[in-house]
Amino acid sequence: MSWDVFLFNSTEKIDSIEELNEEALIPTKFSLELEKYFTEIKINENHRRVSGQDFTLEFFADDEPGNTVMINLYGENGIYELIKLAKQLNWQIFDTGLGEMINLEDPASNGYQNFQNYLDLVINSKK
Repeated sequence: MSWDVFLFNSTEKIDSIEELNEEALIPTKFSLELEKYFTEIKINENHRRVSGQDFTLEFFADDEPGNTVMINLYGENGIYELIKLAKQLNWQIFDTGLGEMINLEDPASNGYQNFQNYLDLVINSKK
């Protein structure tokens, strides 16, 4: 199961997705920036698969600038690579499992371990 996050480019700090100011979002060609940043990318039509050290990221390329892009993460190192890129480009990351923005300065506070806890809860609830 993937850890799904959304990337945002906004002129404002997003504290809560419920209070998102859509007027502050900056249309961005996320896939272009992701493809420039990551070197190991497999392309299949508009699907992209990034392979890195102990992680994989998947996303769909955008033809036009958009307000957000969803990334499927596999492996803890993926979030740290996304955080490096987000800091460089002033992006923000939303964790769909937790329903919170990821703290880019302290990702452990709401990062991978919380995703693992969420995943365990989902798996155990299906038993």
